[in-house]
Amino acid sequence: MLRFLTAGESHGPELTAIVEGFPAGLPVSPDDLQADMARRQKAYGAGGRMGIEQDRVRVTAGVMGGQTTGGPIALTIHNKDWANWAEKDIPPLTIPRPGHADLTGAIKYGYRDVRLALERASARETAARVAVGALCKHLLREFAIQVGSYVTAIGKVSVVLPADMDYSARFAAAEADEHGTRCPDPDGASRMKAHIYACMQARNTVGGILEIVALGVPPGLGSHVHWDRKLEARLLWGVCSIPAIKGAEIGPAFENATRFGTEVHDEIIIGPGGVLTRASNRAGGFEGGITTGMPIVVRAAMKPISTTLTPMRSVNLATGEAAQTIYERSDFCAVPRAGVVGEAMVAILLTEALLEKVGGDSLAEIAPRVQALRHGRLEELPMDHVPWRFRPEGQVTSDE
Repeated sequence: MLRFLTAGESHGPELTAIVEGFPAGLPVSPDDLQADMARRQKAYGAGGRMGIEQDRVRVTAGVMGGQTTGGPIALTIHNKDWANWAEKDIPPLTIPRPGHADLTGAIKYGYRDVRLALERASARETAARVAVGALCKHLLREFAIQVGSYVTAIGKVSVVLPADMDYSARFAAAEADEHGTRCPDPDGASRMKAHIYACMQARNTVGGILEIVALGVPPGLGSHVHWDRKLEARLLWGVCSIPAIKGAEIGPAFENATRFGTEVHDEIIIGPGGVLTRASNRAGGFEGGITTGMPIVVRAAMKPISTTLTPMRSVNLATGEAAQTIYERSDFCAVPRAGVVGEAMVAILLTEALLEKVGGDSLAEIAPRVQALRHGRLEELPMDHVPWRFRPEGQVTSDE
């Protein structure tokens, strides 16, 4: 079982992630993880913190001689902003900000200073997730599985991408966007940047919609037999665990809800080599919680960042009097950066599902098992084609 934990505070000395269950024998260097760390920090509308941090991952356990050992992998990321906080008295924060975990954290844990909630609930924690996700993406690439993302809406500015623009082209265009929005459409990216700029001038924040897509995922990952083994449900859970993500769907799920069944379900056809495939992918790569082999598409809605330059009404918990929020440094728009975090969560959960499916403690064991997976060819699906009776094992009939 693959699992990971993160630890660390927004302004503490460092972030730490521990990954357990990762197979042995994968060549890994810090440089393999660094590209995604840099991608997470680049976007128009990012706050001042991104000008301070230069996130670099240190691998401090679980990799020896340049290869994973099968033991727990420890990843650390130094917080450069720690030096600005280490030797100073921290002013108390007693006015909870709407939309944050300030008040709910104080209610749950009994904090006497709501900054304790802020420090752990901060999206700074996602840097550790991106490091773990980069490690998982590095493994998935061994099996030709690619995970990418792009932005389709910032506030009320949205784009409809051409149906014939394949996902690899969308990824490339998003990375090449000179406006810093990670939108694959140049005109849309320009309009999104203008919208973010207007939001900044208005001392406000803005959210949007992003899409995370996985290509090359084999069919048969996940399961329909228990609610918590449905892979699409786990992906939705994982993506919605990202700060400020308030909703997610597999494929165009909410649009599908307005259509008739014959307009939604993906007809099964015989493709090249006798492979059963789909004529469309409105299901977003899943049927019954199991991957179909089609691209996995997760769409996520990110609310506007809760910290605003314009004060909002609240209550000072120390005095019991009405008060206005005090600004804490933050982004104006985090949607482009959130896509990289979404990629990380999808990659982590796909890696977990792949390892659950094939087993094995090393890359050498896993690789041939992945190659041997059923890919939906007719010859792989022999049918008995004989009548049978539904009689569960041990059931006694009336004449017995």
